[in-house]
Amino acid sequence: MMEDVKARKSQIRRSAFVRRDALSKDERSKKSTAIMERLFDFANFLEARIVLFYMSYGSEVDTEPMVRKALELEKIVALPLVDAKQREIVPFKIDNLDSDIRPGYREIREPIPERCKQVPVQYLNLAIIPGVAFDERGGRIGHGMGVYDRFIPKLDITTRKVALAFECQIVPQIPMEPHDRYTDIIITEKRIIYKI
Repeated sequence: MMEDVKARKSQIRRSAFVRRDALSKDERSKKSTAIMERLFDFANFLEARIVLFYMSYGSEVDTEPMVRKALELEKIVALPLVDAKQREIVPFKIDNLDSDIRPGYREIREPIPERCKQVPVQYLNLAIIPGVAFDERGGRIGHGMGVYDRFIPKLDITTRKVALAFECQIVPQIPMEPHDRYTDIIITEKRIIYKI
C-alpha cells in the first residue's frame, strides 16, 4: 500500500515538474509577478513582522524580487539553511541579499551562517513553503527529502504556512502519508486557495 502511495507521489512530482518546466521564462516571470502582488496584498503578509522565504531555483516561482521587496518594506526576512546531514531547516535572518547568501545544498542560495543571525522558529509569523505539487486541501509534494515535513510541525500554531505555486502545479488530490504536512494557503497567479 505504502509503495503504491510512493509511486503515485513520484508520478505526480514528475508530471508537475514537466508542466512547470514547460513554462517559458517570460510566462514564469509574469506569473511570478502576479503571485507576488497577491502575496504582498495579503492580510497575513501585511501583518507579519518576521517572514520566512526561500530562494527559488530552477523553474520555481521566482522569490528573489519578493525577498528584495520585503527587505525594502522593512520586514524581518529569514531564509532557510538546510542541514543535509540532519535533514532539517534552520532559519537565519538576512539583511542584504547580495552579501548574506551563497549557493548551498543542491546549489540553492542560502544564508551564510557566519554573517547572519539564527531566528528561533517560534518567532516566525509567516512561513513561505516551497513544493512541487499541491492540492486544494493544502496537501503538498516536495522534492522527497522531507525537510519541510520535519520543519512545519516546529512552527508555532499561529504561524501561517503559505505556498507559492503556478496554477499548473495544482492537482486534484495528493496522496498524503502520516508524516506529510499541509500548508494553510496556496497563492497562484490566478487565486488564493484556503485549505478546505
